[in-house]
Order: sequence, then structure tokens, then C-alpha cells
Amino acid sequence: MIAINKIPFRHATPNPKPISSVPRFSCPVVDFNLRFTRKTRKKEGFRLLWVDESGRMDLIRKLSRGCLGHKSKKDKNVEAEYVNGGVDVFDDAATAAGSKMQPDHLVITVNGIIGSAADWRYAAEQFVKQLPDKVIVHRSECNPSRLTFDGVDLMGERLAEEVNDVVRRWHGVQKISFVAHSLGGLVARYAIGRLYECSTRTRSASDPENLLKEGANTAGQHLDQFYEARIAGLEPMNFITFATPHLGSRGHKQLPLLCGLPFLEKRASLTAHWIAGRSGKHLFLTDNDDGRPPLLLRMVNDGDDLHFMSALRSFKRRVAYANANYDHVVGWRTSSIRRQDELPKENLLLNDMKYPHIVHIEKRNDGDIASKMSSSVGTQVINLEEEMIRGLNQVSWERVDVSFHKSRQRYVAHNTIQASFQ
Repeated sequence: MIAINKIPFRHATPNPKPISSVPRFSCPVVDFNLRFTRKTRKKEGFRLLWVDESGRMDLIRKLSRGCLGHKSKKDKNVEAEYVNGGVDVFDDAATAAGSKMQPDHLVITVNGIIGSAADWRYAAEQFVKQLPDKVIVHRSECNPSRLTFDGVDLMGERLAEEVNDVVRRWHGVQKISFVAHSLGGLVARYAIGRLYECSTRTRSASDPENLLKEGANTAGQHLDQFYEARIAGLEPMNFITFATPHLGSRGHKQLPLLCGLPFLEKRASLTAHWIAGRSGKHLFLTDNDDGRPPLLLRMVNDGDDLHFMSALRSFKRRVAYANANYDHVVGWRTSSIRRQDELPKENLLLNDMKYPHIVHIEKRNDGDIASKMSSSVGTQVINLEEEMIRGLNQVSWERVDVSFHKSRQRYVAHNTIQASFQ
């Protein structure tokens, strides 16, 4: 376990441009899960349980900001700096001035409903331990607790502003990835639509990438123009969500807690805003701002000033982790962006020996699913869902299905995560 000293507020010293260039963000193994439990002591915050490769669970205690332990000798280089809007986690030796190997990859973690930056503390430490000279992890804090009821759009705007602030602090970063849980996945999708930039660049024949291109016959001669997509000015790499209701919570068994009972699902659709505010309206597709379509439906296309799909498409990798069972908050279809008949059959799910709770992995090319027609289209709910599926599948997704059926934590599957970043 890594314990971290709380560092008084101070502005981070900008890093010089990294000497080395890392091709992409990857990590052999990061296994973690989030569990919200009742406070057992007055000062103690949420407790996190994580699942290792063998399925064994360990307890990480005292994660509230006021109960931080002392750094151990073994992990003395892992630093956490509390700044306005969140927590930066990094390797002190790698980010020190004059270091030969400085991180150039910024990872943004985003919490779900009623969450906070503390939810990602353990995972952030593991990222930095695994890749000390490659990543800086920022645990977003702009949408904690009750602020998660403000709506996907307002939360997304706050996240976009926070990311811009982080990028300005870390001048040396060149790449960016997002890792988000539950509602945080929708917030991250909105934020990248705001942060998306696309510029035209002229590539010359002297560019190494063009040496083998036909027509590159004169050194220094302008060869062609190409579009360069950026998120907050950085190269987009990974967009990863865990148990995110990409299709919303409206529809049959999209909120499993209601047991698929039609009258309960209808009632929830009408009353969700009483509990979760504007976020509830967005999740159940009942928002009607200025007569416009529901926000989640608008987020499967580019708008006038928000390029949702262009931003998603710019990432080199998109991964949707989904719970196949025991998730009482987010349904399997909505978290994996699938139709009912596209879900893997239970008798075909095979356990991975290394990651016991990952039971199915699916990779598809762009547009592979979007071209399919659903045989169940008929009601308005299905039509909205079908339109979102087709929109989101304009880009390719890796779908990772997870089952905690054999775990003691299966009844809190929504807040339990096992992930393999390879």
C-alpha cells in the first residue's frame, strides 16, 4: 500500500519538453475497484477494495484527505499535489528538473455520481508506479458529491475548464487519455467535445513520415495538407469508461434496480429529476432545453461548437467496460453500447485465467455495428436508443464484459472494477 503525505497548495513547476517520446499509453496490469461504504469512523472517508489478478481482494483504508498516512520508503517517489480543481499524481524523480525521462502523457480520471477525486486515488498511484517516467495522472475534483446532479453539460464544461488548467501547469505533456467511471464517462464525452481542436498542417517531403510517399521527390517541397486533431492541444490516445450509461437509463432494464417492471421504469423516468436533478433528466432523456432533442441524443453527432463524435474519433483507442450481471445501477446494454440481441450469450462467456472477472472481449471495426438494423424498433424509447447506438458506433469500440459472479463483491458490482490495460 502506498501512503501519501498531503502537500500544501502550491503551483506545480512547469516541466520542460520531454526528451523522449512514448508511442502510446499502455500498462501491463492495473486492477482496482471502487466501493462506497458507510463511514465507520467520524474522520474516515470512503473505503476502496481492489481485485488483483488472482481475484483476491485487499483493503485500502483511510482515503479521505484528512486521514493521509506517511509515505513509505519503498514508494517515496510517488507524489500527490493538491491544486485548485483536483489532485496531480506523479513520480517525483521523473518530473524533477533535469530528469532525462520526463512524463509526456496526461491521464485524466473522472468520478461518477456522488463521487470525488478520492475514488481514483489507488488507481492513480498504480498508473504512476507502473509507468513513472511516462504518465502524470490528474484526479478530477471539479464535480464532486452533489455537484454531480447539475447535469452532464454543466459538469462537462467544468471538466473541460479543469483540463485546460492542468495542461497549462504541465507544459511538457504531449498526449492525453481519459479514464472515467459511470456518469463520469458521459461527462468526459461532453468535455472532449468542448476541448476538441482540428487544425490544418502542411507536410513537406522532408518529413520522415513522407519519405516513402509517392510524389516526395524534392527535399523541403510542400507535399500535402492534412488535418491534425487535438484534445486541449494534446494528442488523444485512450478514452476508457467503466459502467457508463452511454445510452442513458431509460428503457427496459437499463436501470436494473427496477427489475424490468414497466410501471416502475415509467415512474422512474418521470421522477428521476427529483433525486438526481438535471443529471436525472439527461439520463432518462426527458430534458427538453429550448425545444432541442435530449442531450445524450445530441452527443452522438457534432454540433455547431461541440464536436462530440469528431473528438471521440480522434482517440486512438476507445474501450467500454461493462458489467454483465449484478450491476443494479447501469444495464449491460447501455454500458457496452449494444442492442439486446448483440449481447454475448452466457454459455459463451469464458473466464480469462489471468483476469478472472473479465469474461469477454470484443473488438470491431468502425461502422461494423452501426450498419445493423434492429428488429425491435417500434416505440419512441427504442428509437432513441437505436439512434444513439448507431451514432456512437460510427467509431470503433473495444468492449470488455466483466462478471463478478464468483466474487464476494458481486452485489456492489457497479462500484467494483477489474481492468487490464495492455
